[in-house]
Amino acid sequence: MLKVALPKGRIFDRVHALLSDCGISLRMPDRAYRPECSDDRLSVKVLKAQNVAALVGLGAHDLGFTGHDWVRESQADVVELLDLGFDPVRIVAAVPATTDLDELFSRERVVVVSEYEHLTRSWLEARNVRYHFMRSYGATEVFPPEDADLIVDNTASGRTLVENGLRIADTLLQSTTRVVAHPSAMADPQRRQVIEELMLLMRAVLDARDRVMLEMNIEESKLGALVATLPAMKSPTVSQLYGQNGYAVKVAVRRAQVARLIPELKRLGATDILETELRKVIP
Repeated sequence: MLKVALPKGRIFDRVHALLSDCGISLRMPDRAYRPECSDDRLSVKVLKAQNVAALVGLGAHDLGFTGHDWVRESQADVVELLDLGFDPVRIVAAVPATTDLDELFSRERVVVVSEYEHLTRSWLEARNVRYHFMRSYGATEVFPPEDADLIVDNTASGRTLVENGLRIADTLLQSTTRVVAHPSAMADPQRRQVIEELMLLMRAVLDARDRVMLEMNIEESKLGALVATLPAMKSPTVSQLYGQNGYAVKVAVRRAQVARLIPELKRLGATDILETELRKVIP
């Protein structure tokens, strides 16, 4: 049985949906942290995202979902298997908008507040800053200017920082949700097989979310020009229409290409164009 740690909070819903699209359903009883899983190979527990990487790194869990920021912060001994791309954020150093960073760093003591102690200390010590570190437990942006000179926090758009009179002085790293595993789980053939099967399904779902299937009909005389225009994973599927002098063409394309591609297909003579959602794409 594979021990899996899922992140509590906003990341949980996206991971839950991903697993569901993979064909793995979870039932979460009220006030419980151990969901019932439809796949009997998996034993699932819900934890704070901040703790997932560290606990997987200790071997308490074989597999986990957490932000790359917490992997780096906890210095966990884990293998990053897959970047899910969920919840992209930057870990930034921010100061009051009127603060001069060189002047600040020349002081005898800089008061710094963050949830990211290791990342913050590493960043400050690389710049020879004399500082006093204080850990925050949420709402880090409210500390300056009265209670802190500088903060290190995560941000998606930077809007909250601006609303609190702060500006970004530096970016320490960029982070998204990752799938991580303990090295011993990857070294064990049985557990590794289960992990690799899960990674295959997740990649297939993520790829499908980025693509759609386009199907269309085209006259024989126009087929060559149409096929030459179509983007494809390998090449379009072409089959002759029954009882007609024409062809049916099918191709999986990037979702972002559709808005420009469909008018071009019409211009080239395609008819009966269908766009279909995909569930999984397995190369």
